[in-house]
Amino acid sequence: MIDDVAKDTLHKRLRRDREALLWKLDGLSEYDARRPLTATGTNLLGLVKHVATVEARYFGEVFGRPSPESLCRWQDSDGSDHWAAEDETRDQIVAFYRRTWDHADATIGALALDTPGHVPWWADPYPNTTLFAVMVHVLGETIRHTGHADILRETVDGRTGVRAEYERPADEKARAARFAKIEQTATAVLAKARPTRH
Repeated sequence: MIDDVAKDTLHKRLRRDREALLWKLDGLSEYDARRPLTATGTNLLGLVKHVATVEARYFGEVFGRPSPESLCRWQDSDGSDHWAAEDETRDQIVAFYRRTWDHADATIGALALDTPGHVPWWADPYPNTTLFAVMVHVLGETIRHTGHADILRETVDGRTGVRAEYERPADEKARAARFAKIEQTATAVLAKARPTRH
């Protein structure tokens, strides 16, 4: 009974955070969805593509249920799952993510939490694992990258939130005042940390 509750709880949270990640693309131009927003090139559409690839691998080959999606061998991964190529459309990547959900959900639905799996890219002694551990791992990856997407989206146009129904119009005056207050505090701490000359 507790296994069913745990599995259902993890699965519901994974579904929620998948949707939150996709929502971060809502209303963006093709350029803003793709443009690098950090020194390492992190971008919103790339985050979606990466998380889709993570799910496809973990809920596919780890349990002998290979994803129907075309994926390079994990050993040959070159980081191209972190950004969208010129010939890849946003619709294609979103559809890939949604198809990956279907395959992952089928794996989660078919297997018990203690079902053994093998993650060949995990170092010894960890490659032999269970569905429970993989669900926790993938949920952690999804939450982590959705958090990245939160910050990137705020950087692009100020939009924040988990879902459209919780979004409130931005109060730019209040945001500016809060930013100024936090900057003032940081500056004051910096001034106190500087050594004084005698």
